[in-house]
Amino acid sequence: MLQLADMRLWSGRTDSEDGKAGERWHQRITPLQLDSSPGLAILGFASDEGVRRNKGRIGAAKGPRILRLAMANLPATFDTPMYDAGNVKIEREDLESAQSMLGARIKELLDGGHFPLVLGGGHEVAFGSYQGIARWMREHHRDKTLGIINFDAHLDLRVPSPRGSSGTPFYQIAEQCEINGRPFNYLCIGAADSANTPALYNRARELGAHVIRDREITSWQLDRVREQIREFIDRVDFVYLTICLDFFPAAVMPAVSAPAGRGVSLELFEPLLDTVLESKKVCLADMAEFNPYFDIEDHAARTAARIAFQVVNGVAGTG
Repeated sequence: MLQLADMRLWSGRTDSEDGKAGERWHQRITPLQLDSSPGLAILGFASDEGVRRNKGRIGAAKGPRILRLAMANLPATFDTPMYDAGNVKIEREDLESAQSMLGARIKELLDGGHFPLVLGGGHEVAFGSYQGIARWMREHHRDKTLGIINFDAHLDLRVPSPRGSSGTPFYQIAEQCEINGRPFNYLCIGAADSANTPALYNRARELGAHVIRDREITSWQLDRVREQIREFIDRVDFVYLTICLDFFPAAVMPAVSAPAGRGVSLELFEPLLDTVLESKKVCLADMAEFNPYFDIEDHAARTAARIAFQVVNGVAGTG
């Protein structure tokens, strides 16, 4: 089900004495209209059915609402129009229909020249996001290639048994690539050995996936990791960026389906994210697994909002 934007969520501090330079997101954002000029479009995916199927902690369906509240007071440091495109909400545990609807909505946004920022929801959002990009590329960029960059402690390459979940999206994408004769270009950054079985690593190798483990992301290895990311991006035309918030340490990001035992710090993540955004190849970004039921005084929501701020500024050219 597609829900219209709830603009009541976009409220906060107003510094009218500072003029335009003092404006915040809640003062700039408007509901998306059919004739809206190209801009940044925030779209929610209110689902945790994939998390439930994956035996995780449910609650991520409330994520899009709380993330909007956390982002409302961010400073508006760009001139690009900003829109709320509403939510895709799952009905009666029908994840597959919700993912298809998300894909259709994303294609509409891309057709309109918008940059979609999708707020999950569990990481089952990724299969819906991919469907939208794939449909858009088939229609407008058939000869171009897509690369998927996933910041995540988990590979999410489980085989559906029998249905998809938050742990299967990139295996499902690989299946679709094979069916459609497209290359599966997948880079997972931050994979934790303690969170992925040998079977998952074997599957990653079989599928030709690229993996950078969390223990490889250190201050003294950062330049090498950034170069690996650049090399991956150089081989593709478009990038789908997906950020699973369990990439971060549990102390920083407790409000997720499966908190990370180690994780990667924000200080190391931010230059890696800049490396991706500097390519100017990112056509869509989403954030997954935020579960407000396990937040502590909105700490995790504020961290996620900061990440959204970096993504939006990077896309708008002000990062």
